[in-house]
Amino acid sequence: MTSNDYINLLKQEIVGDTDPKQVILLEIEPEQQATAIDFYATTAKLGIKVLCITDLKKSGKTLFYLDDNGGEVEVLKIYNRIIFDELHQRTDLKTEFSFQDEIDAEWIGHPNWFYRISKYTMPLLKGDYVPKSYYLDTLEQIPTDLENYVLKPLYSFAGAGVQIHVTRDMIDAISNKSNYLLQEKVAYAPVIETMDVPAKCEIRMMMLHNSKTNKTEIVSNLMRLSKGEMVGVKYNKDKTWVGGSTGFFEE
Repeated sequence: MTSNDYINLLKQEIVGDTDPKQVILLEIEPEQQATAIDFYATTAKLGIKVLCITDLKKSGKTLFYLDDNGGEVEVLKIYNRIIFDELHQRTDLKTEFSFQDEIDAEWIGHPNWFYRISKYTMPLLKGDYVPKSYYLDTLEQIPTDLENYVLKPLYSFAGAGVQIHVTRDMIDAISNKSNYLLQEKVAYAPVIETMDVPAKCEIRMMMLHNSKTNKTEIVSNLMRLSKGEMVGVKYNKDKTWVGGSTGFFEE
């Protein structure tokens, strides 16, 4: 798949036959997000509007935003990038729109899927290369070798709330155990040579569901290099030769 093939598939699913200005990428203060560069690239490639939830207006079931000239632009499709854990924490936000509202707009990737994909699926997956995971509220007995496990909130993002040095006291202190899982710890091997010390590597395969063929296919990948205790920007601030990029393969 070429870069153009990928962009065309993405445009087909996000924009389709809709006027791009009536399609929005929805975020909380998008210019402040670590992924802001992704949003700007999305605008450049797809022509859609990147919008903060505080700038989304509502009249009845109709959503709209104001363009640069103050004109109302009705929103017909929403490509949602808001993480609900962050939204719940931002009690300072003044919004007209709530995710519980009934609206005359189409979700590109319905927000409900966020609660069924990612960490929530881990205890449901079995295999030689899948770390054993357990919903915390279903565990009959807490393992005695907690040094071999990590404790994760089900619906957080960017490693927020993840405990990699788990203790029994941490677990006992959690009141809402149904929102956590205990996952077998995976030791990442530092096998990528760099100019100083070797880096660990995580490869994520990015998939897209094709609404025309009703098939889900791998369309890209994400390579993440880390030298910290965890993979992520905030755990690698003082490191070199780390970060995220696309993985390239020799033909």
